[in-house]
Amino acid sequence: MRSLCLLLVALASGAAEPSAPAKAPRPPNIVLIVSDDQAWTDFGFMGSKVVATPNLDRLAAESRCFPRGYVVNSLCGPSLASLLTGRHPHEHGVTGNDPPWPAGMEKDPKRYQSPVFQAGRAEFTRLWERHPHMPALFTQQGYVALQTGKWWLGDFSHGGFTEGMTQGGRHGDAGLDIGRKTLDPIPDFVARAHRDGKPFFLWYAPMMPHDPHTPPARLLAKYRDKTPSLHQARYWAMCEWFDETVGGVRAILEKEGVVQDTIIVFLVDNGWIQNQDNPRFDPRSKQSPFDGGVRTPILVSWPGRIAPGRVDTPVSEVDILPTLLRLAGQPTPPGLPGLDLSDQAAVAARPAVFGSNSTHDIVEVGAPAKSLRYRWVVAGDWKLVVSSGLHDATEPPRLFDLKADPEERHDLAAERPEAVKRLTAQLDGWWDGR
Repeated sequence: MRSLCLLLVALASGAAEPSAPAKAPRPPNIVLIVSDDQAWTDFGFMGSKVVATPNLDRLAAESRCFPRGYVVNSLCGPSLASLLTGRHPHEHGVTGNDPPWPAGMEKDPKRYQSPVFQAGRAEFTRLWERHPHMPALFTQQGYVALQTGKWWLGDFSHGGFTEGMTQGGRHGDAGLDIGRKTLDPIPDFVARAHRDGKPFFLWYAPMMPHDPHTPPARLLAKYRDKTPSLHQARYWAMCEWFDETVGGVRAILEKEGVVQDTIIVFLVDNGWIQNQDNPRFDPRSKQSPFDGGVRTPILVSWPGRIAPGRVDTPVSEVDILPTLLRLAGQPTPPGLPGLDLSDQAAVAARPAVFGSNSTHDIVEVGAPAKSLRYRWVVAGDWKLVVSSGLHDATEPPRLFDLKADPEERHDLAAERPEAVKRLTAQLDGWWDGR
């Protein structure tokens, strides 16, 4: 009788049986857009008055925009490997684009198919695979993941993708059709993931504006009268062509109605300053330690969840992996050097960001110091570049005030020895190059 009375009292007071726990929110989709060989200045939202990038300008306006982002190496292979692992090249082992040249073998394209070359690539890929990497970390949590575009690390499955275009060739083989020839298979992938209720991870890394600079005639004509250099005009036209493809990817997301549920991150794998006299790059850009090679804007967008705005503090590409994992509510591997870019206090408190430059061909797989050319540190407006003493033995340290001298033309090392000493200590505390 007592229990019946208690039940009647509970019902009268509105109490009820405990309800089932609320369904966990669906994890966000993730789209990672990586430009290939583009200067940090060549975007409308970064101040360009020449290059038209309306789609990226729109994304920047919707994003937490970090105009002073840095990649950790100005070579495609090491930079992308660091983006995927959240670690520096001397940690993951991919310090160059290619393995050592076999003794006695001529430097021609035929060597890329040689068994000894393939074995060298497999060796540094195995080093990289020892570390948790971005696509696998998400597919392990139920995501489907598609690889398109640039990919240096064997078959797409080596990255943990569930689908992909690249079968193992250098650069990315069939994956390099993306953007330049087609956006397939992205529309089908996004539609299937949406229909199946699966969160998705999309790696969109077209070989654009990377050479060969072969833009559509309509775009080349637009830039031809803006410069006496045909090579410059072709490069600028490629930048706009790449931007058009970004708009194409955005249109796919909009068609499926998933924009609000999707985190979009953008950066460039390394910089490019166009040589005016030939199709190659200026030596102060790609493969160099200067901002022309290592600086990139970084954009992080999630409508309704990340407030748009510009943050002028220097940040690093190694911040992207922990940022995405934390935004998606996923566990973060221990020991990552990067920060969550949505944590404004942590970003503001970090004293410096670091990077290194290495030889295009790895000198010895597993011995990163042997390939080292430079180490550099950016702390506030100061940047110090230090030669390894191996491949650039005659070069003294160089110090630049990036605010006053963004093109790094005025070396202040002799005038500010105390700054050189302080920044060298920070650099050695990160990695002493041995």
